Amino acid sequence: MLQIIGTPKCRETQKAIRWCKERRIDFQFINLSEKKLSEKEYESIFRSSEPEEYIDSEGAYYKKNGYAWRDFNPQEEVVDHPELLKTPILRYKMKTHSGFDDSFILEGQS
Repeated sequence: MLQIIGTPKCRETQKAIRWCKERRIDFQFINLSEKKLSEKEYESIFRSSEPEEYIDSEGAYYKKNGYAWRDFNPQEEVVDHPELLKTPILRYKMKTHSGFDDSFILEGQS
């Protein structure tokens, strides 16, 4: 089953949820504002791509806290501060993708 990890306020997450509902694709929504991801879930996400790909360098939290000028470990920072994640994170079996991508969702359904 497809997992959509994000926050209800995120436009891209809303788009992914709406897109799946319109096509009657089963999915599980994980709300990051209510539930933190476990270490195993982060390991699963980072196994398919580098942690840097999941950081939202255009986000308000990134800019406000000066991450552009800092040296930091992306994996540790994302675990400590999930606000840095580029949402939604789409996860299907062992594959993950950051951001809404309908081709990734359709690939998982076939």
